Amino acid sequence: MTPDSHSFVSSLLASRMRFRRFLEASEGLNLVLLWAAIAGLMVGLVGGAFRWLTSATLNGRVRWLASLPQGPELVASVLLSSGMVALGFYLMRRFAPDTSGSGIPQIEGWLAGFFSLFWWRVLPVKFLAGILTLGSGMVMGREGPTIQMGGAIGQMVSDWFRASTEQARVLVAASAGAGLATAFNAPLAGIVFVFEEMRPTFQNRLRAYQAVTIACITATIGLQLLLGKGPTIELAQFGAPPLSSLWVFVLLGLACGAIGYSFNRLLVWSLNCFATLHGLPLRLTGLGVGGFIGLVSWLYPPATNSGENLVLWAFDTVEPIHTLLLLCSLRFALTLLCYGSGAPGGIFAPLLSIATLFSLGLGQLTIDWLPGLLLPPEVLAIAGMGAFVAATIQSPLTAILLTTEITSNYQLILPIMVSCSAATLIAHGLGSRPIYTVLLERQLAKAGIAVPTPKAQNGAIDL
Repeated sequence: MTPDSHSFVSSLLASRMRFRRFLEASEGLNLVLLWAAIAGLMVGLVGGAFRWLTSATLNGRVRWLASLPQGPELVASVLLSSGMVALGFYLMRRFAPDTSGSGIPQIEGWLAGFFSLFWWRVLPVKFLAGILTLGSGMVMGREGPTIQMGGAIGQMVSDWFRASTEQARVLVAASAGAGLATAFNAPLAGIVFVFEEMRPTFQNRLRAYQAVTIACITATIGLQLLLGKGPTIELAQFGAPPLSSLWVFVLLGLACGAIGYSFNRLLVWSLNCFATLHGLPLRLTGLGVGGFIGLVSWLYPPATNSGENLVLWAFDTVEPIHTLLLLCSLRFALTLLCYGSGAPGGIFAPLLSIATLFSLGLGQLTIDWLPGLLLPPEVLAIAGMGAFVAATIQSPLTAILLTTEITSNYQLILPIMVSCSAATLIAHGLGSRPIYTVLLERQLAKAGIAVPTPKAQNGAIDL
């Protein structure tokens, strides 16, 4: 064999080997990753539109009311909010009762095989009812609707491509994580949320991780194409506090953990109170709660709405400690009222505002009592956001990443971690369980489904 012919044969064999490797790689590349990318992009676009329309509705309502004389403004505020919430309740109860509340327990229940998910009714009803309730000034967040709508979009995409049952589960979980990423422009928190909070089991866990990651990435791209790249809450950037001050963040976490324990218990109590309503009082829930929120928003606007603007207001306005704590207590109670009523909406954003007010008050006390620490109250407020969320949902990693991503204060990662860990430990020690697990159990009991025995190590349903 001549040297030229030997070189030709070697080249041919190498080409065949590369082609075989390409085929093997193609066979190993599951189409679910492509479908997850498509679903994630759709979640980002739909969720971005939902965020924009919710803000536009709320701001339009505020501007219109501000243009009225004082007397008519009060009447219009009550009537408009009550009408918007009542219409949202009508859509929810008439067409998709499973869109009540945040929707996160419903997604977790579907992933565990307990509930059905009808995307063709969940998606439009949650979208419209969510805009109405959040735009009315209700103290609720948008992350619940975007997570449930994300799960619905995942199922819709799985129907389009005739995915298998396992592929559909992966797509729903990935799209739900993309929903959280879209709500707060926080892709890392969206990824961790799926596996820390929802805890689904998959046949191929690595492939599921990849699908969730891809969906959160494309969702964030879709969101940023619509609304830009900035953090959800644009705050000043703070440097890392001295290590000698970390004990303050431990105390902050312990306090937030105790408050989170109380919040979880009172939230379930509020839901149970509203569950006792029947007949006319039940039908008038939307009018009553919406009208009351309209009244409060006229009397004192900072007490209503989801709370993101309140965080900015609290950071930019120097208020006395008693004002911060009173407003914190008021928003705490209004969150219980709004979510307990069953209106479509989440609790993450209200939790962030409550934690901000409480932590700023604690920060001012720290300055008065320990001026040598030189610890800005705003740093405590940022750490408190994560601590309160961690105590409530019992998912510290999600809370840590969510707080750093929405505020873009990455240098505060260590104090945030300390506060979240302390909050989770004290809440668990007091007997608190993840709020979404408790809500899922409550829905299972309401549907007459046997509630699985909680695992001893973390108090979560064994899904």
